[in-house]
Order: sequence, then C-alpha cells, then structure tokens
Amino acid sequence: MRPQIVLFGDSITEQSFRSGGWGASLADNYSRKADIVLRGYGGYTSRWALFLLHHIFPLGSGMPPAAATIFFGANDAALLGRNGEKQHVPIGEYKDNLRRIVYHLKECSPTMLVVIITPPPIDEEGRMAYARSLYGEKAMKLPERTNEATGVYVKQCVELAKELGLPSINLWSKMQETEGWQKKFLSDGLHLTPEGNAVVHQEVVRIFNEAGFSAPEMPYDFPHHSEIDGKNPEKAFQLQCI
Repeated sequence: MRPQIVLFGDSITEQSFRSGGWGASLADNYSRKADIVLRGYGGYTSRWALFLLHHIFPLGSGMPPAAATIFFGANDAALLGRNGEKQHVPIGEYKDNLRRIVYHLKECSPTMLVVIITPPPIDEEGRMAYARSLYGEKAMKLPERTNEATGVYVKQCVELAKELGLPSINLWSKMQETEGWQKKFLSDGLHLTPEGNAVVHQEVVRIFNEAGFSAPEMPYDFPHHSEIDGKNPEKAFQLQCI
C-alpha cells in the first residue's frame, strides 16, 4: 500500500487542495507514490485540534501515516477584545497543545516524520481591507490579528520543534524576507495567494527531501508502463505485486 502523508491544520491547510495550493502540488509530486490526506479545518485552533486526534490518528492503526504536517497558530493568535477572540489561545497553552499533538502522533508511530509549520505573517492593512469589503461600515475598527502578536506564537512554535528535535518551517520569517510580501503572498492579509502557496510547497518539499522522503526516489505503487511487456504483461505485475 502507498504510504500516507497527512496535512493537519486550519483553513490554510483546508484550502491547500485548491488550484495552485501547496497540498495539491504535493499530491502531484507524490502521485502513485504516496497518498496526500487533507485534514484541514477552517477556523480551528490548536485547542480544538486536540478533539480530533483520536479520529484522524487512531492509536493501534495497522497503517499509520508515514509523515504529517502540523500547521496551527494563525487562529490561536487572534486577539482578546477583537472579533476573533473566541479563537484566542494563550501562548503557553498553544505550545502545550502542539506538544500534545506531536506526542500523540509519535505514539501512533515513533518513526513518523512530523513537520511543524508556523503561521504566516499578518498583513494588518490587508485584513482591514478584507473586512471592509465584506461588512462595509460595520467592519471592525481594529484588526483581529497583528503581525507582532503572531510573531510571539511563531517563536514558541519554532522553540518547541527544537526541543523535540523536529523539523520546522518558519513561514513568518521566510515570507517577510521578500519585499512586498503583504500582497505577494497573502490574499486577504492572512490566507495564501498562489505565490504564498508556492513558498509553503517549496519548504515542505525541502524538509521531506532532507528527511529522506523524496518523491523522485520513492518507488511507484505498481509497475511503470515502460516496464510492462505487451505480450507478457503479467510478468511485471508478478515481480512487483507479490
């Protein structure tokens, strides 16, 4: 059976199978080699993600995922007293929630490749413009997230990965290295443009390659058509499908 790669996260993961999305690009990379399983939940926080663990990653599974990405924090960093305050998760709890997610995944399979992805940066002006486009004069007067506050969550995310010896992708820092990142990488101040998705895809592929999980080096699940003899097709399948 093909190995599975589970993408676990919030709306930035949920939207990753859209045209130009980073998840769709991964599915293309691993076509016929691994199954990319999308488990993204718009609006979810690391706190709410804990309720899903035993459903998505059941203990005792005979075929646990070979790899998983954990991509939460954009909603956890919502500010108290603003429109998204029900999503706010205190910074200490956020780090502990990520730790609990990692521990559960490693209990499912000690060899599972677990990659932690930080939230992207926040374009506060972009968030305000998006709110005005939806609600007009009733739009919030202050952004529900700020780039500075999100950066605090990013720091804890990266520190946890180091503590646990896991690879991480610091999107918050990576994207801000590019001039004009606000509009280049973010469509509404938070979610990703095709260019932003390309950054995530590039970084995930880099981490997977470094961990020995490179798509080009993985075998096909069934024989490539070039290996099938038209007069004796069963031979190719006997060799690979026993």
